[in-house]
Amino acid sequence: MRRRAKVRGWFNLGFGMAAVVLAGCGGARDGAGGSPPSAVVRVYSAQDRVFAEPILDAYRKQSGVKLLPKFDVESTKTVGLANDIIAEKARPRCDLFWNNEILNTLRLKKQGLLEPFRPSHAGEIPATFRADDGTWYGFAGRARVLVVNTKLVPEGERPKGIRDLLDPRWKGKVGIAKPLFGTTATHAACLFAAWGDEKARDYYRALRANGVQVLSGNKQVATAAGSGQIAFGITDTDDAMGEVDAGSPVAIVYPDRAPDELGTLFIPNTIAIIKGAENVGPARALADYLLSPEVEAELANGPAAQIPLLTSTKAPARVETPRTVHAMAADFQAAANLWDRVAAFLVDEFGG
Repeated sequence: MRRRAKVRGWFNLGFGMAAVVLAGCGGARDGAGGSPPSAVVRVYSAQDRVFAEPILDAYRKQSGVKLLPKFDVESTKTVGLANDIIAEKARPRCDLFWNNEILNTLRLKKQGLLEPFRPSHAGEIPATFRADDGTWYGFAGRARVLVVNTKLVPEGERPKGIRDLLDPRWKGKVGIAKPLFGTTATHAACLFAAWGDEKARDYYRALRANGVQVLSGNKQVATAAGSGQIAFGITDTDDAMGEVDAGSPVAIVYPDRAPDELGTLFIPNTIAIIKGAENVGPARALADYLLSPEVEAELANGPAAQIPLLTSTKAPARVETPRTVHAMAADFQAAANLWDRVAAFLVDEFGG
């Protein structure tokens, strides 16, 4: 019971902070396009600082708005900041939450901590990646992909789906990140929602039986594939692309992409405004700025290799999108509702 309670605490997760505001777009209208020069936005950002900070700095310079950023740290990824938002609900200190995944955003929504809004480009965001009630919007996603060492796995033998990690010939030579945090946790919850408990539990038990290497994070999975520590593993596109850019002998496979298969899971960044926030108007203006084709394009073309989700954003050739590859029909809300049960099972299988 102690381990299960610990997991629930972990999943009340983290989002890093970064404060920003959008001014210079017209007057000081609450929730419209602009903010007064003295406006402040306090942003918690779970997006990696190296990717988020240049965008926030550019906004700061063009708007003149005072930024009070708070970013998370790797050791408490997707944990500390969410806990902060929950702990501060009586007197919110965060105005805008830039999360780099979705399940924890949905958990905040379930607790009634998010304020509805509508950005200018809301109509360009597919229904899968936005809330029906306007409490959160997704953009700049990552795909859950297979990163394959091309020296260890000949082209004709490369895996095509996530079930290939169960193949006995790769016993002890496949890897995943610990499935209790971040996008790996989101992926697990989505599989439980899609497959049902029995099939999903069988999958994770079979992974363990096949000697899967459980590494500390998705980046570690990618680097393990690049070094030959594993033949292949499941990671995120940004971490896999980092190994490609570093010249490692790896290939990226978008799994289960055939129309009759499960599909590739795309996990969006999400933007939400905290209910009762002090600076709601400027926060909405900043949200409008972030949820734009221009920002998505910058994240897609930069080292983050984030995947555009807005229909008007042009995707670079180096990434697939839900428009070019069969995407998993993920029910993120169902996945979030299942998390406590899923987490308890995963702790029992993989340790706390």
